[in-house]
Amino acid sequence: MSNGFSDKAKGAVNKSKGEAKDQLGNATDNAKLQAEGKVDKLKGAAQEKIGELKDKFSK
Repeated sequence: MSNGFSDKAKGAVNKSKGEAKDQLGNATDNAKLQAEGKVDKLKGAAQEKIGELKDKFSK
């Protein structure tokens, strides 16, 4: 496995978790939960980018 695989996997999990929170917050009119979901999605996207960069520079 590459160095960035772990970061990319964590990123995908956080993005999925964030999407679920965002949708649930939207469906239940819970702005706090929706905001947490958006933060998780951004965190996940950042982790995926870090993983891609690690892969790129570890070659």
